[in-house]
Formats: sequence, structure tokens, C-alpha cells
Amino acid sequence: MTTTHGVAFLRRLLKAARSSFHAWLTSAKTRAARQTAHEALAHTITVIHIASRQTYGVPRTHAEPRRLGQRVNGKRVARVIRERGIQGSHRRRRPSLTRPDKKARPAPT
Repeated sequence: MTTTHGVAFLRRLLKAARSSFHAWLTSAKTRAARQTAHEALAHTITVIHIASRQTYGVPRTHAEPRRLGQRVNGKRVARVIRERGIQGSHRRRRPSLTRPDKKARPAPT
């Protein structure tokens, strides 16, 4: 069941200014355009990541669109990568061969 309430009633209920509602209403096109751009960037990042055999991390993924002439912020690329759960591969750490004995006494000075 849906009910429709007037703007004046909802504005009083939420204690919001009339101008705030109209500003939100007029910014709908801007929000939709921003969402479309965000999805396009996410698609580009996913394609770059797959093309790199899932090895590129944030720095290289950020450099690729810039190389193609697209202006994009590194923090935005990092956020999109984090949201999508994309991870680049990294080299394994070299195992430590020498491990100190925790029970050994320190050498005299």
C-alpha cells in the first residue's frame, strides 16, 4: 500500500527547508550523470585489471586511464577498486633464514 503525501507535510515532518527539497530535486540529473560516470570508470578499471591478468594494483590501474588521456583521481580509482573487491597480485615475501633464539642471553658488552 502506497500513500502519497504532499511536499509541505513531508517538509514539516523532516524539518527541512523548502529550498533544500527543490535543490535536491534539481540535482537529480547531476547525480544520475555522476553515477553513470562512476559505472563507466568501474567498467574501465575492471577491463584494465582483467587485461593485466589480474596483476595490476592501484598505481598501475590509475596510470593506464591517464595514459589514454582520461583525467581520473588516484583516490577515486582506489575507492572503486576497493568497492569492487579487485586486488592486484604481489610477490611473496622472501622467507627469513636467520631467526634469533628468544631464550638466548644477550652478548656481554
